[in-house]
Amino acid sequence: MEETIRFELNGKKTEMLLDPNQTLLWVLRYKCGLTGTKYGCGMGFCGACTVLLEQEPVRSCTLPVSDAANKKIVTIEGLASNGNLHPVQKAFMEHDALQCGYCTPGMIINAVGLLLKNPEPSQQDIIKGMEGNLCRCGAHIRIIKAIQTAGEEMKGGK
Repeated sequence: MEETIRFELNGKKTEMLLDPNQTLLWVLRYKCGLTGTKYGCGMGFCGACTVLLEQEPVRSCTLPVSDAANKKIVTIEGLASNGNLHPVQKAFMEHDALQCGYCTPGMIINAVGLLLKNPEPSQQDIIKGMEGNLCRCGAHIRIIKAIQTAGEEMKGGK
């Protein structure tokens, strides 16, 4: 049975009639048209579906949309502001921290969540914080450097 679910999506108030058990991933992709959030494993292990929920990275493939009710959601599409890329997005480009790009939106969102909690992470903090996001292409070293660069920019170091 469908019900009205309200949330803030990328800064916009949103209200939809939805099955409350539908996953947030499918609502974002098929009801909202935001395809940057990817379907990977469908079990919350790979991180391709990561979004920010109240500034915390969560796996949208296992999260019922009802759990997002009355909360703020940010997807990869919502990171840029006034035409300017988020520092993490810029750093991923600058450091060529991607290859195929499939995991990149989840990596970037998870990195933003990490930097919100810890603006000056060590290399070990980054490795630990990103271990739940899988990259099959092997861009891990460049990803770590990109996150370090973004952290510096976010705290005003650049």
